[in-house]
Amino acid sequence: MGSLAVLEYHLVGYRRTWRGSVFSSFLLPLLTMLSFGVGVGAYVDSGIGGVPYLDWIVPGLIASTALQVAMGEATWPVLSGFQWVKTYFSQIAAPLRVVDVLGGQLGFVLLRVLVSSAAFLAVAAAFGALHSAWAPVTLLLVLLIGAAVALPTIAFSASITSDSYLALLFRVAVIPMTLFAGVFFPVESLPPVLRWLAYLSPLWHGVDLCRSATLGVAPAWSATGHLLYLAVWVALGWLLAHARFRRRLLD
Repeated sequence: MGSLAVLEYHLVGYRRTWRGSVFSSFLLPLLTMLSFGVGVGAYVDSGIGGVPYLDWIVPGLIASTALQVAMGEATWPVLSGFQWVKTYFSQIAAPLRVVDVLGGQLGFVLLRVLVSSAAFLAVAAAFGALHSAWAPVTLLLVLLIGAAVALPTIAFSASITSDSYLALLFRVAVIPMTLFAGVFFPVESLPPVLRWLAYLSPLWHGVDLCRSATLGVAPAWSATGHLLYLAVWVALGWLLAHARFRRRLLD
């Protein structure tokens, strides 16, 4: 129940700021589909693996949207809760536990991921880019992707005191993952070293699962293996984030 109280706090705050996310949540998917799927896709005559480029790129865009939203909500807002606004210290002073504070924060992050991804999925459906009855499962997959990237990021944000490290995180992690994790082109076209780096990223596993769900094809790797790999990121991320929150709030 404590986590729900913290989630409610974030929702009350979001009620005053949601208009600022309308562009990123609803208009941006449409513009992205038009620019990449339709614009760039017009130059990819044969598609990829016999699949039209628009249909092939959609699940990658949905997965990368989940990653970017999760990272955005797990960086500056978390650092602010410790360093500037100090919201977390107020929450821990109430009858709340560290697990409540962290759980409520994660719940809000995943809610933002779900809403943004649902908007993207709706736009994709309007473009006729979904070809499987399993496409709605994508909404469950983006929650797993969001948790897998948000929790380690929350742990990192809870460990720093300057937002300059967050800008560096986006440069060395988010941008390379987005570009080289199979969102815009198959990772098999990368050199072997870069290919294995892509395999290590949680985004590639999420992209492969989402592509399987929207196209109704078998994933490049085992679906069970993908899910277990992402689950490991979630579990380790939770342990790290909980330890960092506990140390900073209680020690």
